[in-house]
Amino acid sequence: MSGHSKWSSIKHKKAARDAKRGKLFTKLIKEITIAARLGGGDLNANPRLRTAVLAARGQSMPNDNIDRAIKKGTGELGGVNLEEITYEGYGPGGVAIMLDTLTDNRNRLVAELRFIFSRHGGNLGESGSVAWMFKKRGVINVEKSAGNEERLLEIALDAGADDMVSEDDVYQILTPPDRFNVVRDALEKAGIAIASAELTRVPESHVKVSGHAAEQVLKLVEELEDHDDVQSVAANFDIDEEVLASFSAA
Repeated sequence: MSGHSKWSSIKHKKAARDAKRGKLFTKLIKEITIAARLGGGDLNANPRLRTAVLAARGQSMPNDNIDRAIKKGTGELGGVNLEEITYEGYGPGGVAIMLDTLTDNRNRLVAELRFIFSRHGGNLGESGSVAWMFKKRGVINVEKSAGNEERLLEIALDAGADDMVSEDDVYQILTPPDRFNVVRDALEKAGIAIASAELTRVPESHVKVSGHAAEQVLKLVEELEDHDDVQSVAANFDIDEEVLASFSAA
C-alpha cells in the first residue's frame, strides 16, 4: 500500500487528540450545518447529514451540539453563512493536494492557504490543476478487533464495496460514492462497529518523496488539516512507513 493509505490510518489515530483540542468538533459542526442547509434536517432523507452526524457521535459530541448545528443549517437558529470551496495545489516533490473547505471569509482563507503552502515549499494552484489525479470514494475504517476479516470482506463486497485493505490495526474498506451509505448500513446491520467513515478523494497514482521533501510534505499536510476552515485534505504522496511513523510520534 502507498504511504498515503498509511497516513490515513495515522490520521484516524490522531482524531482523539484533535477532539481534545476542540479542532475536530469545530469541523464536524461546520459539516453538519452545511449538510442541513443544503439537504434539510432529516437524517433519513439527507445522506450527507447522516454521515456527518454519525461522525460527530463517533467522537462523542453531545447531542445538544449536534441539534444546534442542524438548526443553524435549517435556519431555525441564526448562524454564519458558510461557503464550500475546493482548492488545489502542489507540495514539495510535485505532490498533488486537494482541499475541501467551509469558510465565512473566502479572501482571508485563500491568503492563509497561500502562506501555508509557500512556507512548506509548495504552491496553491488553479482550479482543475490536480483534480484529475483523484477519484471520489467512500472510505470506511473498521478496527481489526471488531470482526473476522473474511466475514467483514464478504459483507462489504456483497453490499457493493470495491476493495478492503489491511492497515495496522484497522481494515480500510473502499466503496464507490453511491454505495458508501449502503456498505456502511450493511456493516452496522451485521453488528460491526465502524471506527470512522467518510467520502473523500483517493489518488489514482502516487508520487514517491523522501528525505527533506517528505518531511516538508508531512508538515504541509498536517498544517493544512489543522486549519479551522479546512474540512479534509487529499494528497498523492508515497512516503516510507518508517518516516510516517516517526513523524506521527513526534
